[in-house]
Amino acid sequence: MGEFFNPEKGIWAWLSTLVDICGLSILWICLCLPIVTAGPATAALYYTVVKCVRPRESGAFGYYFRSFRQNFKTGLLTGLIVIPMALLLFGGHFIVRWYGTRLGGMAYVLYVAYYFALILPAGVLCWLFPLLGRFDYDVRGLFRTALQLTAAHLPSTVVVVLLTAQTAVFCIERWWPVVFMPVITMLLVSLFFEKIFQKHAPASEKNTEPGE
Repeated sequence: MGEFFNPEKGIWAWLSTLVDICGLSILWICLCLPIVTAGPATAALYYTVVKCVRPRESGAFGYYFRSFRQNFKTGLLTGLIVIPMALLLFGGHFIVRWYGTRLGGMAYVLYVAYYFALILPAGVLCWLFPLLGRFDYDVRGLFRTALQLTAAHLPSTVVVVLLTAQTAVFCIERWWPVVFMPVITMLLVSLFFEKIFQKHAPASEKNTEPGE
């Protein structure tokens, strides 16, 4: 019976992990609502998933808030750059798609070309905030490293972009997955990114464990 009530084993450990997954997902959504805070919120989510959820450590929310505060300034400035650029790029995508699907011919060819051209900026966007969560960068260094990793690891970048895009569509079409999909998506993304980070990790890796 003692093992059954042990909070670090059995069903209680799984329940704790489930609470972390759902709680962190909802917290991330709430902190992203002001839009400009989506950067530090995403960096903190990635860091917490890698350092706490994957190894099933306790204290997930302490990790999250500490990382959010540490990344706030750089994440906010990065977000102010990324948001208008993303709106322009994806707004252009919808315009080109509208013409391509209705006019066909060369217009459709241009739509397909634009779709593939989005892989590069979307890849940079997918790299930015995991990098910020794991390492110390200024804004310029963050963009430069994200661009380098996007080009150097294009197959992994494409998979992560498609995974992120499909998750976003899934959550928009069916609202209820937002209570767990942000963390699940970060878990899947980390399977690709952490292997690459281990090869290219700079000396400035962050340590934002609570209490330090």
